[in-house]
Amino acid sequence: MKMSSSPANFIVLLGLGLAGVFLALRRRRKEIKEDFGAFTKRIQLLPPPQPAPPEAPHPLTGLTFAIKELFDVEGYVTGFGNPDWQRTHEPAVETAPAVSLLVQGGATCVGLTVMDEMAYCMNGVNKHYGTPTNPAAPSRIPGGSSSGSAVAVAAELVDFALGTDTGASVRVPAAFCGILGFRPSHGSVSTVGVVPMAQSLDTVGWFARDPEILHRVGHILLQLPFMEFRPPRRILIADDCFQLTKIPRDQTVSVVIRSTEKLIGGQVLNNISIGKYIASTVPSLKYFQNEEESTNGEGLIASLKALCDARSLLLRYEFKKNHEDWVNQVKPNLGPDISARVRLALETNTDDENIGHSMRVRDEAREALNALLEDDGILVIPTTPGPPPKLNMKEDALEDFRFRTFTLLSIAGMSGCCQATLPVGQHDKSPLGVSFIARHGGDGFLLDTVRAICPTLQEQSNILSQYQKNFGKTCKGNQV
Repeated sequence: MKMSSSPANFIVLLGLGLAGVFLALRRRRKEIKEDFGAFTKRIQLLPPPQPAPPEAPHPLTGLTFAIKELFDVEGYVTGFGNPDWQRTHEPAVETAPAVSLLVQGGATCVGLTVMDEMAYCMNGVNKHYGTPTNPAAPSRIPGGSSSGSAVAVAAELVDFALGTDTGASVRVPAAFCGILGFRPSHGSVSTVGVVPMAQSLDTVGWFARDPEILHRVGHILLQLPFMEFRPPRRILIADDCFQLTKIPRDQTVSVVIRSTEKLIGGQVLNNISIGKYIASTVPSLKYFQNEEESTNGEGLIASLKALCDARSLLLRYEFKKNHEDWVNQVKPNLGPDISARVRLALETNTDDENIGHSMRVRDEAREALNALLEDDGILVIPTTPGPPPKLNMKEDALEDFRFRTFTLLSIAGMSGCCQATLPVGQHDKSPLGVSFIARHGGDGFLLDTVRAICPTLQEQSNILSQYQKNFGKTCKGNQV
């Protein structure tokens, strides 16, 4: 039967077309909601068959994971968070060794995750692919640049995920999403097949909800033997770092103290001003401090600011070496904040003598932290100055938050020491994290410590939360 081309039929067809578009948009919104916007692409990398008995099964059997989209996967273009990067690069010919180790270990890779463009931000925002929704605090940023990986774990879409951490990119999103995050000792996990940001600082890190899974993944990536737990003999609480935060001490330090007392004993607890220690043991910091900063009332923290400044210069210098040609040739479409950081990096003077000083700061900081922590010490700091900022936070307030965050995270970032962030309850209905730092090469010791203390930290956080609720009810009752 031939259809009439009358205006009425045209209106019907137009209505059907619009309805189809509407339904497609609804399906897309539902899909985004279901995966929290964590993924850019779904893939499947299957593990090998299980070995025949009596051989033990693969250690990661039954676990799923996701990877930040700067890891090479054979046959796929590595996106690096930007469509122009994806458009101008060929598919990878080989999968990154870090990914292959996990698949060979029995885990199944199920997708590539959203990241900040060129890994150059800690907010977790991407103008092209959207901002993944923080499952623990939907009105707040998820943290970056490994935002999608952290969100996929926090939303229970996967058991664990891979990210990278140059300045903050595993530790911050883990803290913001209320999960575990591990930045290993610099150079301990292969970065082959990973798009570089700044090789002197780049690390491959991972996320998990369960400390046992964090531990097992770490042993695969680091190729570590399983050893009997050796508890820390010294836990050093960095008082000056906790003074940088706006969180009541009861919600962080007191929880760590009570957990340590219960698990190990209070005799291992000590307090330290890590800023003062670094000022006295990293002489090349003088090139990043002016005389006023060295002598004013904030002199102890000024050393951490100088450490952060040295790290920032080194990062910009190496980023420029890695990506200047591509940026100048392609002129990629970047988000405004990313574009500003890239432009600043490309303006770095490669003849600046402070670049050499920053490399000496890195070496001196590692030597200093290794001497402080030895083989049995843990340094405790806040992971971030507070809970995740709100999505609509003003730029000046966000910039201040970023500065204080990088001041804290430069301790491990510049020394190359391993750092784990652990959730310790909530403040203002949003996750909080504290960090444990061990010496460079102390990854196994740190993983063991995290696995041992996590249940106690959770228990003490819950006790505090219940106390606060009861106290609040009592106060309201008294007011009535």
